[in-house]
Amino acid sequence: MADDDSERLKSALWYAVGQIVDEECLRRNRNATPQFIGALTEMVWTQVENVAIDLESFANHAGRTNVTTEDVMLLARKNPDLQRIMGAFVDERKAVKEARSRPARPKPRIGAAGAGTNRR
Repeated sequence: MADDDSERLKSALWYAVGQIVDEECLRRNRNATPQFIGALTEMVWTQVENVAIDLESFANHAGRTNVTTEDVMLLARKNPDLQRIMGAFVDERKAVKEARSRPARPKPRIGAAGAGTNRR
């Protein structure tokens, strides 16, 4: 990734982390220094870089050029709670996607031919 893109992403991350910290500070009646927000941003950035490297490695090992859901689930293998939450999310998304892809069953038409079929 180009340095310019990297810097823009890091700036966006800094902003997002700052917003989250500000919300929590207001909620808890606490203060956070800009240095704390900067250090937290650096820590998150380092984690993101490590996750990206791991995901690329998993995909490459499987002979793929794209990262898939399976790669992400493999990354979460050492955190059972995270894996459970992510698995539930993936299952939910798959169910929604399947529901959208199924053709709708035609509704029965009620017309003159079927008007008297239920009477006794």
